[in-house]
Amino acid sequence: MSQADSDFSDFIVFVDESGDHNLTSINPEFPLFALAFCILRKTDYATQVAPALDVLKFNTFGHDLTVLHSRDIRKQQGDFAVLRDAARRNAFLDGMSAIIAESPFTLCVTAIDKVKLKERYRTPHNPYHLSLEFCLERTYQFLIDRRQQGRRTHIIAESRGKAEDKDLELQFRRILDKKEAWNHHFELRFASKACNSVGLQLADLAAHPVARHVLAPDQPNRAFDIVEKKLMTDGLTGMARASRPASRVKGYEGIGLKIFP
Repeated sequence: MSQADSDFSDFIVFVDESGDHNLTSINPEFPLFALAFCILRKTDYATQVAPALDVLKFNTFGHDLTVLHSRDIRKQQGDFAVLRDAARRNAFLDGMSAIIAESPFTLCVTAIDKVKLKERYRTPHNPYHLSLEFCLERTYQFLIDRRQQGRRTHIIAESRGKAEDKDLELQFRRILDKKEAWNHHFELRFASKACNSVGLQLADLAAHPVARHVLAPDQPNRAFDIVEKKLMTDGLTGMARASRPASRVKGYEGIGLKIFP
């Protein structure tokens, strides 16, 4: 390995959100903002996760150009209109569930209850900014535990527009300025939806079921039952969590899943 190669982390992080961070007009049916960090070892991403999702796309659509987006899947719109056929829909959902269940990634999610945030704080912070700092904090510890000290980890976020990206980048820099030890660990990059990033699609597919679980924890949620096993716990990867004692089944609370306030 060259010196240049060793400067980079073994991991990459993809970021996606569920809900919006608007505090002025809150949707009573979805008063939540959730930010998900999907952490993958690069070798696993390149050799297992990305190829598996591409195969699913070929089998479902005949090509790999479709961007997997949880809302479009639920609405069966655009390319996902083919899912109106029950057999094709079941095959696709079963295939996607299997890929997520078998893919070795770790999930860190912050969920902000916007109504409670406004009730508790006279001048509440931007939910996206709060979530970003919470997720970065946990991701930093995850990387240190895996001996990634001094190695740069790229944080890949979906581009939301020039103004929004500039605001997020500014907040990202402010967080790193406060946390001096993080400065050499993280680099933020933006990717458009059109680039068809498998990692961003995986983060999107993971974020929504966690948000739905936070909103309605007693409702059946097959997708959450799968991604729950990926949530970061006590410095362990999500995959390692399955071997933990039943008494620690919620060991991810406050770590892999932080609900605020």
